[in-house]
Amino acid sequence: MTDPSPAISPSGDPWPHPRQRAWVEVCEAAVQANARSLRRSLAPGCQLMAVVKADGYGHGAVPVARAAAAGGASTFGVATLQEGVELRQAGLRQPVLVLGNLTQPEELRACLHWQLMPTLSGMREALLCQNLAAGSGRPMAVQLKLDTGMARLGAPWQEGRRIAEAISALEAVQLAGLYSHLADADAPGTVLDPLTRQQQERFEQVLTGVQEAGLACGSRHLANSAGTLRTAQLHYDMVRVGLALYGQRPAVHLGGSLALQPAMQVRARVSLIREVPAGTGVSYGHRFTTQRPSRLAVVSIGYADGVPRLLSNRLQVLHHGRRIPQVGAITMDQLVLDATEAPELEQGSVVTLLGSDGGERIDPLAWSDPCGTIPWEILCGFKHRLPRLPMAGPDA
Repeated sequence: MTDPSPAISPSGDPWPHPRQRAWVEVCEAAVQANARSLRRSLAPGCQLMAVVKADGYGHGAVPVARAAAAGGASTFGVATLQEGVELRQAGLRQPVLVLGNLTQPEELRACLHWQLMPTLSGMREALLCQNLAAGSGRPMAVQLKLDTGMARLGAPWQEGRRIAEAISALEAVQLAGLYSHLADADAPGTVLDPLTRQQQERFEQVLTGVQEAGLACGSRHLANSAGTLRTAQLHYDMVRVGLALYGQRPAVHLGGSLALQPAMQVRARVSLIREVPAGTGVSYGHRFTTQRPSRLAVVSIGYADGVPRLLSNRLQVLHHGRRIPQVGAITMDQLVLDATEAPELEQGSVVTLLGSDGGERIDPLAWSDPCGTIPWEILCGFKHRLPRLPMAGPDA
């Protein structure tokens, strides 16, 4: 049987060292501060759901969930059953909403066992929950999602009152929430865009119908990060915040008055310095050729770690506040910098790909815009061969 313990270096330290090659640094204090700031910005009585799906947007679900709870988050949102189970196995006892659709009896049975709230989009799953809960002898909390304009998960909003009434009539099922999801809350402008207004009106119609029927629907929630930062009119009983929890704004015009602290930094080490003459082709396909005698630095991180290949010849990194351009095609495990103007950069030096260094900062938007994508995808793209470590200085 293989010994699972880490190898020991001649100096007596575990090896490989987590900062030997490349790594992600996460500041839990920033997550906690962001949660606290967000809570203070909410309408009176409104609670904060910390969305920690996708491994906490790449930051690590369990540590950021704990940090968010310390900052005032009362509930967690996850996308999958396994993500919810991970929180429970880590000892977190706050309410957890599974935002994805669970359709199989064994999935819903696991929700009952781990006390997770499944999202329902119709009566089929509601009846499965009723049968499972009745057989177990304990009630099962669920939440009903409405499709008000996303055309994704959720029951048609026009059937919201009827389905809410039917769920409320089930003896072993507790309707703990009624919610929908906004499709365009980050649209430009200072007033609500037409689609968001329409979605809110549809949501309000269902809420009015449920109230007229005398039903208790639990927490009402509509706003994602964009909706939360946009206006308190979208706050209701709870908001579901993901991106903003990690210190990033869903759009540059949202949340400017709120102090958000980015919680992630990505760093890597220089593994080799080489001097090359003018006319040297760099990396696959020679998509960059040196125009002068150049000093190239090879950095041990690549697209297998989550650095998009689309950033080839467009990426910059930081070293002591200096921006250094990346050149040539980004490869699976490495990329190359043109360090001709950075003579202080040496083998073993640490560079910052995302985050702060020497008073300068590179944010996910600097990556997502050239790639034609969004900051969410950048943050979620860092692979687990990059250790997640507490935030440290650039020369750690």
